[in-house]
Amino acid sequence: MIHDPDQRASDADRDRVAAVLSEALATGRLTSVEHADRLDVAYAAKTVGELVPLTRDLPEVSASNVPAAIEQQVIDSKFSKIVRKGRWVASRNTRLSARFGALIIDLSEAVLPGREITIETNAWFSKLIVRVPDNAHVIDEGASIFGKRNVTGGSQADGPLIRVTGSSKFSKVIVSRGKDDWNLH
Repeated sequence: MIHDPDQRASDADRDRVAAVLSEALATGRLTSVEHADRLDVAYAAKTVGELVPLTRDLPEVSASNVPAAIEQQVIDSKFSKIVRKGRWVASRNTRLSARFGALIIDLSEAVLPGREITIETNAWFSKLIVRVPDNAHVIDEGASIFGKRNVTGGSQADGPLIRVTGSSKFSKVIVSRGKDDWNLH
């Protein structure tokens, strides 16, 4: 399937490799650490030749078996506190929803599935906190009514682009890089 290993890899090439890796994780062929490590390499690959070794020891996956979690993920907190941190696989489109609770998401050690992801933040009478990697470029496209919205941007060229959308009502939405800004415990 790959004819020229020096050819530049496309997002579709990287997504195909990510699908094979996700299927291997789901079927027990890879541990979560192996999956995360290989996924990091896949999304950093510049050529198709760099992608080949990542799946050489794994069976092919048809396009119909691509897990939906790669594209979209929903994390929902109602009358609760949810914390997601450490090494986990984020999605290209992640919707964060908090109602009368707290939702704390740390992307600093997460495996990001590509150079651009969208975080939709919807909060009502809640606190929603997102920590992004230090090298991320953040664009805030969200709104707030009777609340506080504090999104620390940045213009790092080497990091991922994280687009923050959504709205909050009577809530606090914070997107930052610093550990000291908030407590994950």
